[in-house]
Amino acid sequence: MMERSSRFISLSGLSGVSAGVFALIGAYIAHLWLGGYHQGYNNRGGYAGEDFHSLILKLLLLAASVLACALALAFYFTWKKTKNNKLPMWDHTSKKLLINLLIPLVTGGFFVLGLLYQHEWLLVAPACLVFYGLALVNASKYTLSDIRYIGFFEIAMGLANIFYPDYSLYFWAVGFGVLHIVYGLIMWWKYDMKSKYN
Repeated sequence: MMERSSRFISLSGLSGVSAGVFALIGAYIAHLWLGGYHQGYNNRGGYAGEDFHSLILKLLLLAASVLACALALAFYFTWKKTKNNKLPMWDHTSKKLLINLLIPLVTGGFFVLGLLYQHEWLLVAPACLVFYGLALVNASKYTLSDIRYIGFFEIAMGLANIFYPDYSLYFWAVGFGVLHIVYGLIMWWKYDMKSKYN
């Protein structure tokens, strides 16, 4: 009862799995686009500004689409779990969770926009990972404590990515894709499946 009153425990592991799957699909599409852009670079013998700006716009729209799909399924799986557990989805605890998640996330979003404005492309992926990790650690006080550990992993991936910026897409795919799938499966088994048999 104490845990239910102080923590939002209706997060579903399937939310993490679905977010990871969408992230990997997005990373694969981005890989194809980047490969096509570099092939064009080789054919032209140099970079063309219009092609570069078009690529950046496409990548931003792709990232927004991946985020929207991940959030939509996260909402669905969370709503379904709260309904099955006969718990409210929106209460004082879920508000605290959302606020503590959004503070680092919105800050990171503006920081990334600043990096894009300053043409610091190589730092965008590490910044996304670090601020997302900070958001998870900050929000973990109001939900499943296991969230903190994936947050630490995300931060570590982002910091490592700073030193290997040429591999940003791979860090992004592992951080947002693989880690979410692994975490989601562990949480699904630990909290969703076991609760059915207890």
